[in-house]
Amino acid sequence: MLTWQVAVDGPLLAPDERLGDAIRTSGIPSGPAEFFADLGNLQVALPVLACTLAYVTYRTRRMLPAVTALATMALVPALVVPLQHLLARPGPPPMSPATGFFPSGHAATAAVAYGLCALLLAGRAAAHGCVVVNAAVGLGLVRQGYHWPLDVVGSWCLGVLLLTAAARVTGGAVSRSTRRSSSGTPSC
Repeated sequence: MLTWQVAVDGPLLAPDERLGDAIRTSGIPSGPAEFFADLGNLQVALPVLACTLAYVTYRTRRMLPAVTALATMALVPALVVPLQHLLARPGPPPMSPATGFFPSGHAATAAVAYGLCALLLAGRAAAHGCVVVNAAVGLGLVRQGYHWPLDVVGSWCLGVLLLTAAARVTGGAVSRSTRRSSSGTPSC
């Protein structure tokens, strides 16, 4: 629905732009907002995912989770870049009149990379941390004027689809293997 709204210049765009303008002028400090927006950069998110993959692969002695995570992460630009070019949504000031802002590549990168970390670590704290970090990334991207709110939410929707597929491929075997290996029982 969000992609359709952007594609047809639908009625959600006006409130989206008002919300984006309100967030940008809300008084949220620029420094922390920039820090959190930067967590969506590939240069930050990929090393975090790589460390998680190394840890999980070492603990479980299984390659399927790592291969699945790498394939899932590779789908992010493969899906986001064509959509950005196709929809050509203008960015918020000062980015206007540049186009290609929906969906947000930074928000999608953060959602999928940190979501995969939470999925692979299979803990409640990791899941909560993923939600908090992604909310902060999204707020930072909007506050700094890099994206409109719908750009971020659209990326989160894409992230949920990709993470759901990754979870189905791994079948929850990561969490079972991690628990077994930490309890001293060999994993298969």
